[in-house]
Amino acid sequence: MTFSLILFLLTVFTGVLWVLDVFVWKPKRVKVMSDELQQFDRSNEDALRRGVQSVVAARSAMVTRMNERPKWLEYTAGFFPVIFFIFILRSFIFEPFRIPSGSMMPTLESGDMILVNKYNYGLRLPVLNTKIVPIGEPERGDVIVFRYPADEKIDYIKRVVGLPGDKIEYINKRLTINGKPVPVTADGKYYDEAKMQELDQFVEQLGKKDHRILNNRAAPAGAYPLPIHNNPDACDYVRGGLICTVPKDTYFVLGDNRDNSEDSRYWGFVPEKNLVGRANMIWMNLSKPSRIGFFD
Repeated sequence: MTFSLILFLLTVFTGVLWVLDVFVWKPKRVKVMSDELQQFDRSNEDALRRGVQSVVAARSAMVTRMNERPKWLEYTAGFFPVIFFIFILRSFIFEPFRIPSGSMMPTLESGDMILVNKYNYGLRLPVLNTKIVPIGEPERGDVIVFRYPADEKIDYIKRVVGLPGDKIEYINKRLTINGKPVPVTADGKYYDEAKMQELDQFVEQLGKKDHRILNNRAAPAGAYPLPIHNNPDACDYVRGGLICTVPKDTYFVLGDNRDNSEDSRYWGFVPEKNLVGRANMIWMNLSKPSRIGFFD
């Protein structure tokens, strides 16, 4: 059971109890306590008039109890406003994710905790993931989180390279879109601490957006379709790489760590319905706080 479903069920459960308490149970409690308070006032009319402290304190305690929930409701319905706020925030505005691998280095490193904008690509119903309000579409160069087409219980993060209808060529570790080579500029070296190896770093320009990518000289050029590829007929696998035409309502994505990323070269295209949102901010990295901030 996914966290989204658990959060949805908690919101419904605590919300039902909150509504019942506000509109049914609390009025009954108040009525009972009001009757008891009136009886108390009649029985202690003289003491109250004289301001006997013990009687006044007892009356104040009764008034306080009048507005208190039973403990079981305090720990269920009482949490509804907080749970509801988190549900709305996580479902429609921002959702946190943790980067589990190095496939998006150097842009994102393992351990980066990122915020994903949930409304950039349209508002979707929680759990069902059905778009209800169209707002925008992914642009070339966006870093997106999506439900992995081969197993939608898993979330992936990659960079959008191909839009619907684009012809994508990735041959000998160089990218061409619709017949135009994507500009790249050498940018020194990058040291992968996890694998203790030095990689070639480049600045790649997708449209108006620049970002850094990595290549491993020791890794062979080329790609191959996995058995889980969701549209192998849209791609031709050639010596040193592949040529794909991106189908309607899908996107071609790559990891920035090009020789260490399982992406559209292997398992196919990201359907529009699988989009979760756009990522552009690291909000925490416990081992490297200096990484906190926005990224391209």
